[in-house]
Amino acid sequence: MDKNIKILAYYLPQYHPIPENDEWWGKGFTEWTNVGKAKALFKGHYQPKVPADLGYYDLRLPEVRQEQTLLAKEAGVDAFCYWHYWFGNGQRLLENVFDEVLKTGKPDFPFCLAWANHSWFSKNWNNDGSSTNNILIEQQYPGIDDAKLHFDYLAKAFSDSRYVRVDDCPFLLIFDPVSIPEQYLKLFNAWAKDIGFDKGLYLVANIVHPNITKDSMLQKGFNAVTYQRLGGSSSSVINDMGRIGRGLFRIAKGLKGLLLHRPPRITDYRKYYKFLVDKSEDACEDVLPTIVPNWDHTPRSGWNGTLFVHATPEYFRKHVDEVLDIVHKKSPERRVVMLKSWNEWGEGNYMEPDLVFGKAYIRALRDAIDCLNSIESNNEF
Repeated sequence: MDKNIKILAYYLPQYHPIPENDEWWGKGFTEWTNVGKAKALFKGHYQPKVPADLGYYDLRLPEVRQEQTLLAKEAGVDAFCYWHYWFGNGQRLLENVFDEVLKTGKPDFPFCLAWANHSWFSKNWNNDGSSTNNILIEQQYPGIDDAKLHFDYLAKAFSDSRYVRVDDCPFLLIFDPVSIPEQYLKLFNAWAKDIGFDKGLYLVANIVHPNITKDSMLQKGFNAVTYQRLGGSSSSVINDMGRIGRGLFRIAKGLKGLLLHRPPRITDYRKYYKFLVDKSEDACEDVLPTIVPNWDHTPRSGWNGTLFVHATPEYFRKHVDEVLDIVHKKSPERRVVMLKSWNEWGEGNYMEPDLVFGKAYIRALRDAIDCLNSIESNNEF
């Protein structure tokens, strides 16, 4: 029996120098720069994280991209969801990797796009844990002409036979669904119909903040939502505290960190993985659950970074089992799971082998999928 759940893994098309990063961060900067210089901040903190099978790769090499595909297939991942950067007025960044995938037809592996429609900042951390943002490049929405230019680029990807579709509609995730003008969504859908996708696009809103409701996103024109629940505690619990309560909560976490000589934004994955999924909400047909193997933002943010401790393949397997149990009960076209992420090494959020766990995360995901398939096969008889 073929696996009937689609797992789409977020994919960072970085790990190669670009002129802009050279200017902002120094010649030759890539995400590996942060990963390689990361330090353990307390006893038992797994840093730096060192890639194993693929090493400190350069994504300009097609051989690397092919090896990633083989590992993804081994894990049971169905497609890479490439982060796509279009800042307005035709300005793009980190486009070379996906352009090569599109132009060459290799690797022969399904894909889709997630528009990372947010400005880029450099952060200066303050002693109280707050940060000052200096803008590097601003996300803009100049209007119809730019929207059409953008869509014409996207259309090349949508028309590729490898592109992921849901109900015959090209899948497109929007990182910041609040800021994007509703007009853009309407235009994209109309133009998609013009090029032969009769039902338009399958638009997915990425929801990070608990104040953003699914209903508001569906009313805006999205077909579905996916939730990012990386708040370090139940997002609804923190949200219900109110502004003063949340401020006191942050102060308490900071004081606890100082007393224990540990970063204040630590969460125990063993206890928290159950909060990464909401069994009621994620069971809805218009919600795409997210599975998260690990998280450690300290290579980028140092002491102020958020991180999971005790994030191991064992507990990831338990997390995946919960999500698959929810999703396999949906109608076939709605059995979609987002995997956050395939290769976000700078956020400690990856599936690729490292020197400590090897392929254990890959095996955990595959074993969970195979177990579900075995159960479903037995139920057919």
